[in-house]
Amino acid sequence: MTEIEIGRGKRGRRAFSFDDIAVVPSRRTRDPEEVSLGWQIDAYHFDLPIMAAPMDSVMSPASAIEFGRLGGLPVLDLEGLWTRYEQPEPLLEEIAALAPGDALPRMREIYSEPIRPDLIALRLKEIRDSGCTVAGALSPQRTQEHWKTVVDAGVDLFVIRGTTVSAEHVSGNSEPLNLKRFIYELDVPVIVGGVATYTAALHLMRTGAAGVLVGFGGGAAHTTRRALGIHAPMASAIADVAGARRDYMDETGGRYVHVIADGGMGLSGDVVKAIACGADAVMLGAALARSSSAPGAGYHWGSEAHHAQLPRGEKVYVGTVGTLEQILNGPGQAADGTTNITGALRRAMATTGYTELKEFQRVEVVVAPYQRS
Repeated sequence: MTEIEIGRGKRGRRAFSFDDIAVVPSRRTRDPEEVSLGWQIDAYHFDLPIMAAPMDSVMSPASAIEFGRLGGLPVLDLEGLWTRYEQPEPLLEEIAALAPGDALPRMREIYSEPIRPDLIALRLKEIRDSGCTVAGALSPQRTQEHWKTVVDAGVDLFVIRGTTVSAEHVSGNSEPLNLKRFIYELDVPVIVGGVATYTAALHLMRTGAAGVLVGFGGGAAHTTRRALGIHAPMASAIADVAGARRDYMDETGGRYVHVIADGGMGLSGDVVKAIACGADAVMLGAALARSSSAPGAGYHWGSEAHHAQLPRGEKVYVGTVGTLEQILNGPGQAADGTTNITGALRRAMATTGYTELKEFQRVEVVVAPYQRS
């Protein structure tokens, strides 16, 4: 791929965000009713190719159960308030009401409470008792400390999620998590990420992960680009990781690792483009934080917002646009892409002549930069 000269001593590859590309109609169209959005990872089938991000402003045990019943895969943050406090609802209300200048120091205080293994087990049991698929997330730093509690609680899918996760973390201060050995010895499928490059994704796939999360600090509540100067435009990142999936299949004789886009998809059109670039499913945060049942009450934040040494996120106002069902399955409440996300995906697939998600990954796209109003 052609590199661009930034200056005499530096060159860089051109990368594209969702706003830089567009899906192109083909010679064939379909009826939206004929489109299937079913998605399966390991032994678990879901009606919708959507995972709910493990963030306190998005998922509580109650909203996780609701999300699972609507056909998606909910993931609970096992380092969040629900595993630190028996009754976190008043604290969630307090965070939502904090003035911007007061949010960071108070959130640091609230999240300094230790994680309780008994609450991890209790929250996962609550979801399991509802009949929904149980998924919980830990950061790489916390995985070695709490993984046994999570597995003993009966989790179906284990998510290791960080701003960036590598198969080869080098540390002179502590013994890093050996992902390959950990995944091999675990009895449940593991989804791991984020990752944003071909090489890093290929290395993660070789650990035995069932799925990889694609993205790096690109969500609505992240300030990673401003704080660290690091950013991964999502369209290019997904396409690169999809290329790694293809080559890994050739390398292993057919083992398929699911590519899950994570971050930067606040609108239904972004979800369409993520699948078109090669994602098997998407993980949504801000888009679901806009539901009337979201714990954030119209506000959205992630763990980066209360990091003890270097915050790389903030509490942002996303508003409330409808119920969780209206956001996922409609009917749409406005023409801005915030509701009926799956209806938009069905319509886009039908308009371009595709009825299956894996087929839609081959749809034609063009580079067509667009400035949102």
